[in-house]
Amino acid sequence: MADFDPNPFADPAAVNPFQDPSVTEVTNASQRGMMEKNPFSDQKQGTTIPATPAAGPVDIAKTQPAVMQPTEEPSYTPQGTVPVPEQLRQQQQELERKAAELDRREQDLQEMNSGTTKNNWPPLPSFCPVQPCFYQDFAVEIPLDFQRTVKMLYYLWIFHMVTLLLNVLGTLAWFISDSARGIDFGMSILWVVLFAPCSFFCWYRPIYKAFRSDSSFNFFLFFFVFAAQFVVHIIQALGIENWGNCGWISAITELRRDIAPGAIMIIIAILFTISAAFSLIMLKRVHSLYRHTEASFQKAQQEFTQGVFSNRNVQNAAVSGVRRAV
Repeated sequence: MADFDPNPFADPAAVNPFQDPSVTEVTNASQRGMMEKNPFSDQKQGTTIPATPAAGPVDIAKTQPAVMQPTEEPSYTPQGTVPVPEQLRQQQQELERKAAELDRREQDLQEMNSGTTKNNWPPLPSFCPVQPCFYQDFAVEIPLDFQRTVKMLYYLWIFHMVTLLLNVLGTLAWFISDSARGIDFGMSILWVVLFAPCSFFCWYRPIYKAFRSDSSFNFFLFFFVFAAQFVVHIIQALGIENWGNCGWISAITELRRDIAPGAIMIIIAILFTISAAFSLIMLKRVHSLYRHTEASFQKAQQEFTQGVFSNRNVQNAAVSGVRRAV
């Protein structure tokens, strides 16, 4: 059995090429390199066993693949700008406000055309037994070119009423300081009672109607009454004694006597002066606007005649007078 030949048919003289020493050395070297490079052992142990020593530094840019990083656009928010949702919300609120204002104006115009407008001046609370007596709306009744002028005249009337009320307080302090000034205190109350309704009915309402309907008669009525009131403003600013006005003359006289009431009267004198100056400015402004309208004295006479003859009270008075005469 020891002499058993595995290949009886082989030629004993033939030489095995794979048994050559040079071939065997190359085969064993490749097997040893494969054994040293075991990828599974490297992953588990976390170390890499190089087959050959590193010759030098390795260029990372050459060894790693080129991967394009996604570019992110920088977010740019301008300073001082409101975010878009906030702008949209504000625009929506503004549109809703304008829509409500247009609806209100349209309703007011419909009520005016139908003759069912509700009076809104003076603005009194609902529980007050006295109800508003007039209808007033600058945006609805007054043309756009004249709204600013009419509003300024309205504020002038309010300013003058406030000045007259302060004048009552000033004359009261004057009367407390000097018991001989009872006449001035009484006259100051009379100025308020007289001027508050008369100025409203005699020059403010006429100019409101004049610009509302281009009425020549109301223009002439305003010029006549307002010019007379301008003269009264000058008298009030002067402060003649026993006239019930805390003007410059009475204020300076009392300031020399008593400082406290004199200082109050000086402030009221300044307000009277501002009222007189502003009245002159508005008188010239209304006159310049009047010249650019179609108003005239002949038209004013015609309007007055038509208004008198079309007035039902005047007609009833004329009929009753004729009947008494007959």
